[in-house]
Amino acid sequence: MSAVEKLLKYVQYDTTSDENSESVPSTPGQMILANELKKELETLGLETVLDDNGYLFGYLKSNTEKKLKKLGLLAHLDTSPDMSGKNVKPRIVKYEGGDLVLNEENGIILKESEFPALTGYIGQELMVTDGTTLLGADDKAGIAEIMEVLEYISLHKDFIHGDIHVAFTPDEEIGRGPHHFDVKAFGADIAYTMDGGPLGELEFENFNAASAKVKVRGRNVHPGTAKDKMVNSIFIAMEYADFFDRKDTPEHTEEYEGFYHLNEFKGDVDGSSLDYIIRDFFEDSFAERKKKMQEAAEKLNEKYGEGTITLEIHDQYKNMKTKIEPHMYLVENAKLAMEKAGVTPVIKPIRGGTDGAQLSYMGLPCPNLFTGGENYHGRYEFISAESMDKAVEVLKNVISIYAEEEV
Repeated sequence: MSAVEKLLKYVQYDTTSDENSESVPSTPGQMILANELKKELETLGLETVLDDNGYLFGYLKSNTEKKLKKLGLLAHLDTSPDMSGKNVKPRIVKYEGGDLVLNEENGIILKESEFPALTGYIGQELMVTDGTTLLGADDKAGIAEIMEVLEYISLHKDFIHGDIHVAFTPDEEIGRGPHHFDVKAFGADIAYTMDGGPLGELEFENFNAASAKVKVRGRNVHPGTAKDKMVNSIFIAMEYADFFDRKDTPEHTEEYEGFYHLNEFKGDVDGSSLDYIIRDFFEDSFAERKKKMQEAAEKLNEKYGEGTITLEIHDQYKNMKTKIEPHMYLVENAKLAMEKAGVTPVIKPIRGGTDGAQLSYMGLPCPNLFTGGENYHGRYEFISAESMDKAVEVLKNVISIYAEEEV
């Protein structure tokens, strides 16, 4: 079974995470997939541990007497709550250029004009959905690629490797992935997450991240007698949102530019809420962003009365760059592994997060490698079969490189 075939199987599991859930994992489907993967790992000869929180560890012992670093490979079980991952209907198409109709009945089209990166995939096989769900290649492609490498090792006893430690973790998409990760029990010296995007991506920088919840208190009275009595929370919430530059948002920023993202707005006259995420690569400007949100709340409380606005900001993860820089051989070895596979490394910051960011601060330096997909978290998500094959080849090369480096 190829990595693509494995992915076709794994996307059938609904593992959408839920930030409003207090359970771990946040949704039961993640544990169901973890149990399936546990069986598969054991079939491939790994010792496994699956804890009550949905963290699955697998251990493959070295087949050489050389003293080598213990290499960790990680991917996450959950898919983004930004769009449903239930009843995914994947299909593989040979892309010949132009627009790609995902769902004729509903008029859902993957348009080349809107997604110009498509032109780089002409002649390749792409896995897509029917446009009513996301695909879930983020990060089930990472799981599939790791599993494919382990299957290769099980069938090729002459493939030299050190100890390989595998982790499949829950709730990465809601920022909780490493919250119950036992680094000591995992036991790896170094690791890579398989959680990147298009071919060649290699990342060791990511956003500093926080979430912000804004609640606005209004006062509702009959509109016929509302003069000087009604306080419409919706207008105050809109006023709060207007404190921030409309261009300082995800749809207007790129590369090392941070942003405020108003992710959800709910409300009526009596009360409204705004859910934000705050992202910035640099600690000083990240702190300024959080300060600006607080100042906006204070100004509106001065204008409308104390308690009109309440604001809660929670830090989620930090830029892993400072933790990776003392171990830049991790990045250099990944570059070498890509070049040996005929892949041009594309070193760029992650405009998002990864379990590797938090794990790097927990003592496990952990850069991020590509899986081969595009447009994650939405209906236009797709992944290239050819890129997945290259990801598998790169992983084999990574393992071989560390098999040559005695400690």
